[in-house]
Amino acid sequence: MALQSVMSSQELAATERLVDLENKKIMNELQMRTPPTQSLGKDDFLKILLTQLKYQDPSAPMEDRDFIAQMAQFSSLEQMTNMAADFAKMARLIKISEASGALGKEVELDLENETVQGMVQAITRDETPQVLVNGKFYNWDYVTTVYEKGEY
Repeated sequence: MALQSVMSSQELAATERLVDLENKKIMNELQMRTPPTQSLGKDDFLKILLTQLKYQDPSAPMEDRDFIAQMAQFSSLEQMTNMAADFAKMARLIKISEASGALGKEVELDLENETVQGMVQAITRDETPQVLVNGKFYNWDYVTTVYEKGEY
């Protein structure tokens, strides 16, 4: 019994239908799990790669260089994701540091329809730090000016 090295047109069509069905199933799972976005994450990338490997034509497997290129793309995506998370953490720490530096100083806050002035009595270490001015907490982003005590 000889091993057939080329897929017939019927086998190729059946394989394409299976791949399409699998892709639709993955897309439905993604849509149910997460709201629609314009970008793919590393989990999505891995699912696509595994689906490609699962349904590849055995007589024409993925070239080594193609596989290596896709793995390099995955590695780059993972590193960029980690870097973005680190940058977000660093930005949060900078905001907290700025707010901490205003502790005991006079500040001016620009709210949508009023300006508030007073001394920063406390700060919070939330995702977005808040400052306690005149007995009320305000988002650090509203602070426009920080003065040495008694300068404004």
